[in-house]
Amino acid sequence: MKNICFQMSRKAWLVTLMVVCFTFPALAQKITVSGTVSDPTGEPLIGASVVVQGETMGVATDFDGNYTISAPSDGVLVFSYVGYDTKEESVNGRQTINVTMTENSVMLGEVVAIGYGAVKKSDATGSVAVIKPDEIEAGIATSTQDLLVGASPGVVVTTDGGNPTGGATIRIRGGSSLTASNDPLVVIDGVPQTNQGVSGTSLNALSMVNPQNIESMTILKDASATAIYGSRASNGVIIITTKKGMSGRPQVNFSANFSVNTARKRLNMMNAQEFSDVVRANLGESTIAQLGYNGEMYDTDWQDQVLRTSFSHDYNLSVGGKAGFLPYRVTANYTNNQGILKTSSMERTTVGFNLSPKFFDDHLSVIANAQGTYIRTGNADTGAIGGAVAFDPTKPVYSNIEMGGNTGLKLYNGYYNYTPGGINDRNSAINPVQLLNDVNSHNNTYSSTGNLQLDYSLHFLT
Repeated sequence: MKNICFQMSRKAWLVTLMVVCFTFPALAQKITVSGTVSDPTGEPLIGASVVVQGETMGVATDFDGNYTISAPSDGVLVFSYVGYDTKEESVNGRQTINVTMTENSVMLGEVVAIGYGAVKKSDATGSVAVIKPDEIEAGIATSTQDLLVGASPGVVVTTDGGNPTGGATIRIRGGSSLTASNDPLVVIDGVPQTNQGVSGTSLNALSMVNPQNIESMTILKDASATAIYGSRASNGVIIITTKKGMSGRPQVNFSANFSVNTARKRLNMMNAQEFSDVVRANLGESTIAQLGYNGEMYDTDWQDQVLRTSFSHDYNLSVGGKAGFLPYRVTANYTNNQGILKTSSMERTTVGFNLSPKFFDDHLSVIANAQGTYIRTGNADTGAIGGAVAFDPTKPVYSNIEMGGNTGLKLYNGYYNYTPGGINDRNSAINPVQLLNDVNSHNNTYSSTGNLQLDYSLHFLT
């Protein structure tokens, strides 16, 4: 009787194991789901996002609003589109799922600035994108142009290789001219700015505004912007609206941001031994004597000599509220941004105020603001980056060769440079470390902007 029970028990275990093995593939089975995404009127939505819940990859609908995606038979599809509520649909083994999206009344009712006033986002006829720094991770941005990186389709921002003083190249829907400027027009609180670099520096208009002071940024992308600003807006417009005082008790806000900057990727260069092996294999053993310095073979990583891991910090203080009838906001900001290329830096101090009172039962609106900016930049010679790639890794950074006449002075200020036969070779490459340390280039830039805006609503029209 015991043997029978044991045999039955083994059979039961085998059956259970087989059931489990057949069940797992069923749970992981994927099917192909297709369908159409449309708006409440039945019109197809182009470019709507369809993602399997819990996964990061998805698909977008085509020009007819159709999509096809591989999903688990018991999974959930997430549908999303700008201006519409996100919708979830359980697959439940279905191979066809058609979805009608619902308009998001909050997003469509959002007010955007378009140059000659403000309209609801749903009523804007042109291509408009709105960026709100408070709704994104903007704490580490030290320049307004950093907020535009990847923020909106059709807006391409090319930064200046991590240079803290560099003005980025901004293109809205590509360039339109081979010889003229392709920069967009920048408007700060109603004041058009030139986006050309400040004389003697690579700074632009966006470098003068602290990201922490921005309420919103509106990007006008299409040709309709020229109806507002004329030909200056042929390459698009970036409208910046700064924060204003709010009614209620005074609010004091302070923020401090710290960041560590490093080169994400460096070129894979040969070290001294690898370089010597290549020279020996291609030029012969006799050329090895020309490597190194004074009979000693050095192993210098020139990229490590000119690049660094830098530390940057940013402080922002603002006081806002309403004093009687007068809403106000006063700000002070300090930014110290060290570049990853040694000797490059940017210090910016910004102070400003914004007043926005209303009179005559709110029929007359007054907006007065002013901002002053002081920027001190340390300009590094970017030629040192190319020099670090081309310079001989068997040479030292310093040579300490004394000049003739027992003057005590060092040749090349003590930096190693090529001197074949003891003669200065003016056509040879310059030590990249010397390019950075022996060049003292700084700029002090003072900038101020102000605006007084009066809006009067006639009584008999309201």
